[in-house]
Amino acid sequence: MTLAEYRRRKGIEPSPEEAHAAEDDHAEKHPGALEYAQIGTILAVITGVEVGIYYLDISHRLLVIALMVLSATKFSMVVLWFMHLKFDNRLFSSMFVLGFFLALSIFMVVLATIGGKLV
Repeated sequence: MTLAEYRRRKGIEPSPEEAHAAEDDHAEKHPGALEYAQIGTILAVITGVEVGIYYLDISHRLLVIALMVLSATKFSMVVLWFMHLKFDNRLFSSMFVLGFFLALSIFMVVLATIGGKLV
């Protein structure tokens, strides 16, 4: 007996009509080509701002903070839109964010341990 057969017997798996309706609902939520082009343009503008900020004569601390904020913004846009986490179950987004903060925390601890300075 396969898993699909077991689920059908127990009433766990949706009927083919229900599955097709769920796929249609899921497909309607995803952005079209125009939205992807808009997001790509926004990411390109943010990258241009990052490059421009680098050449400004500002303090090192402000430069690092600004670049980190802009990079985090780009990272979140890529994750939400191109990895489709915005359209999936919130559990996936929560797990991804928790993993990101865990990695960031480990990075900070290692940086502090070896005596590095972030800003």
